[in-house]
Amino acid sequence: MNAYIQKVNDWFAVAGQLDANDMKHVSEAGFKSVIINRPDYEAGPHQPPSDQVMQAARDAGMEVRYQPVISGALTEADAILFAQLLEQLPKPILAYCRSGGRCFNLFVMASAV
Repeated sequence: MNAYIQKVNDWFAVAGQLDANDMKHVSEAGFKSVIINRPDYEAGPHQPPSDQVMQAARDAGMEVRYQPVISGALTEADAILFAQLLEQLPKPILAYCRSGGRCFNLFVMASAV
């Protein structure tokens, strides 16, 4: 797995861009759910598409949700949906985007709604 996983608390962590091949390792690391916050093709055609990652996550036995958000333009609605996902999904949860930064920011915003 190429991305570095940064633990935020006992049940939530963030990471940079992941791909379908990473999902087995994410599951083996103990995660039960994945949230994808990076919009498809934000970085161009070489970025792994969410549908492939989502299928690989399911195949590895995890829940997965796609909540694309634009870097630098997070909204209250984004935070509310993220808070709902954090409440509903099995824990521990790993969220990823380009660097993990927008996932962390969403976590902070979701904690305040």
